[in-house]
Amino acid sequence: MDTSTYKSEVAAAFNSAAATYDRLGVEFFTPMGRRLVERAAPAVGDRVLDVGCGRGACVFPAAERVGPEGRVVGIDVAEAMIEEATKEAALRDAAMVELRVMDGEHPDFAPHSFDVVLGSYSVIFLPDAPTALARYAPLLSPGGRLAFTSPVFSDDTFPFLPPVFTELIPRELLLDLPPQWQPEQLQQRFNSWLADPRDLTRTLERCGFQEVTVVDEPVTLVAESGLAWVDWSHTQGMRLLWNHLAPDKRQQLRERLITSLDAMRDGDGPLTIETPVRYVTATVGN
Repeated sequence: MDTSTYKSEVAAAFNSAAATYDRLGVEFFTPMGRRLVERAAPAVGDRVLDVGCGRGACVFPAAERVGPEGRVVGIDVAEAMIEEATKEAALRDAAMVELRVMDGEHPDFAPHSFDVVLGSYSVIFLPDAPTALARYAPLLSPGGRLAFTSPVFSDDTFPFLPPVFTELIPRELLLDLPPQWQPEQLQQRFNSWLADPRDLTRTLERCGFQEVTVVDEPVTLVAESGLAWVDWSHTQGMRLLWNHLAPDKRQQLRERLITSLDAMRDGDGPLTIETPVRYVTATVGN
């Protein structure tokens, strides 16, 4: 699978999901985005860039912190995501927020344009993230900060999902995926550098960053039911998996996940899963 085809598929998946992305009653991306902003700690007046901003899980918490004196720019390859985030910015009267359609691998900004660069569960979708991240270092002001999140990967997981969920997916179903969408192929091509904190640190140092910290923290994922989670999974990165399964396999996986996730609930209560998230921060030199 060539890079342009991959990017087209990712953009199409998120364009299709934009209207309901992070809006089906499942709590995950919003608390994770807010926590990432807390760890990045932009100050009043700072200039912040959010890469792969989606509908604004990081954009709006960052805007609250920088205030009217600051600036928050959100970029996303999916035009429909930018449209939805723009509507939200208007509702919030967030004049300091600017939203643009842009390929996160090729940021088009002047050097030293930002004090903080964020990326919540977005770096994992970049075909060549290390090369892309090296392009962000010059965009930061002296002492500026990079902060992003990713799943805590294991070697055999579908690379856009935390292992806690891919453990529930039968391997035999994944064998029916096209070769280029096999988990091992995707993991090796895109995200192998994220799995080991030592590799991650060395990669970021080669990209021009220093003072790299890698901290794994749980985010409490809450869904009304297994069905609610499965419906929600069609609006995020797992949509790429659903799109490439044959209809019969898709139905098998749907039924299996609903049953397995409902079995994890406490009676009639919501599905609550402590989901490990990797928070990465780094700085550029003064």
